Amino acid sequence: MRIFQDTDAGSVRETNEDALFASENILLVADGMGGHAAGEVASSLLTETIKSYLTDRDFIDESVLKDSILLANEVILRKANEKPEYYGMGTTATLAYADKNILYYAHVGDSRLYVFRNGNLNQITEDHSYVAKLVKEGVITEEEALHHPKKNYILRAVGTEKKLEVDTGKLELLRGDKLLLTTDGITNVLDKENIIKMLSNDDINPAEMMVKLALKMVARDNITAVVAIYDE
Repeated sequence: MRIFQDTDAGSVRETNEDALFASENILLVADGMGGHAAGEVASSLLTETIKSYLTDRDFIDESVLKDSILLANEVILRKANEKPEYYGMGTTATLAYADKNILYYAHVGDSRLYVFRNGNLNQITEDHSYVAKLVKEGVITEEEALHHPKKNYILRAVGTEKKLEVDTGKLELLRGDKLLLTTDGITNVLDKENIIKMLSNDDINPAEMMVKLALKMVARDNITAVVAIYDE
């Protein structure tokens, strides 16, 4: 896969609590949360734990990805117990692994995995957030969710509870598919049409251009995008 990646603290925040990792077939984005830079600690611990767990493994599927996130959950909880200033820290995790034409994924939080195919952008993961729950229940519309006062309220995150539920799945990749993993700093300011426009242009670095456009639109959160093109 051809991979593009970019991240930035955003237009307002001084610290970037997002983290990313992208190798030949492992893709990860994480959005840390917690005061006193604890979010940065959580997302970094998650990233390093997952990288270490998955490196040089002979076999990886969605259950292995899930196990790597559960291990990171234990590591973050242990660190928070060791240092009171880290209490309550956590992070989202959107993790994908490509094995030939099969993509396995595991997910916690409101970062997202999309697949762009034949001009259509499909969100694969489900947001574990309060407003996503309201949308699913038909209480509010997707448009109302964008401006809801509790849109940043996360229902599930890595490192915040001992018993963690991790969503997993797999899908078949087709030649030309573009995978997008992104934190909500991107999706809070770029609408679907803007994202499709970036992914449709084969002459640009789509991850870099998404970050630049988000900055231009005064993204108040950290912003991260990883784009991988399956061209085998």
